[in-house]
Amino acid sequence: MSAFYTAVARYYDAENSDKTDDLAMYSRLAAEATGGILDVGCGTGRVLIHLAQGGHRTHGIEKDRAMLDRLELKLNLLPELREHITYVYGDVLTHRWSCNFGLILLTYNALMHFHELEEQITLLRNLRGCLAANGLLVIDLPNAGLAFASEDSDGLNLERSFLEPDTGHLIMLQSVNYIDRAEQILSVEWIYDEVDGDGAVKRLIAPHRLRYFFLPELRLLLERCGFALRTAQGDADGGPYNAESERMIVYAVGI
Repeated sequence: MSAFYTAVARYYDAENSDKTDDLAMYSRLAAEATGGILDVGCGTGRVLIHLAQGGHRTHGIEKDRAMLDRLELKLNLLPELREHITYVYGDVLTHRWSCNFGLILLTYNALMHFHELEEQITLLRNLRGCLAANGLLVIDLPNAGLAFASEDSDGLNLERSFLEPDTGHLIMLQSVNYIDRAEQILSVEWIYDEVDGDGAVKRLIAPHRLRYFFLPELRLLLERCGFALRTAQGDADGGPYNAESERMIVYAVGI
């Protein structure tokens, strides 16, 4: 996982600049939380900084140094947020916190980076151990049913184009993907074509693997790790989860 994000870190914020639809949901949850907030896999601080701007005490953990370097650059421009933000460079599977959190977030697809059952159990048990008595765990995932129902294609897909802010270069992002439905693994080759001012193209190919989860297996996994699934939503606005939902946003509490 870390090798992928190290490779794409300088593109990450520009590529995901339009990913804002979940931020109001996290603000609502943060306003209701008692105690600090933990953002697992905080990356460059998309959610971390948003919550800090709302005055919430936020903590992050990230195992990719290049992503944290981007977060640090942002905080240099927003020094007033440093009193609200702490983060650690480390592995969430082994890190131990000295406090409990009222709200723990596995934001956009974060759980998908944990492919093996042993990793998933270790992760969730570790998070259960630092969740406050009245705390809430939130997991945001894609609806696996929609992905599995789609037709396979070995074609090259143009995902989006954007400007890389450090250089102003045009980036054309393409992908080739394959779903192993038996193992529930999505394998993607992300292809970044960077066009400089002279029209020369430099290509970066960054392979990535993500694991899909279905709601019944996630419920059992949570129960095994000391959680109870409280509700599942189909979007960040609180819509019901069903077969047509694009997302599967799960709220879980400790038992």
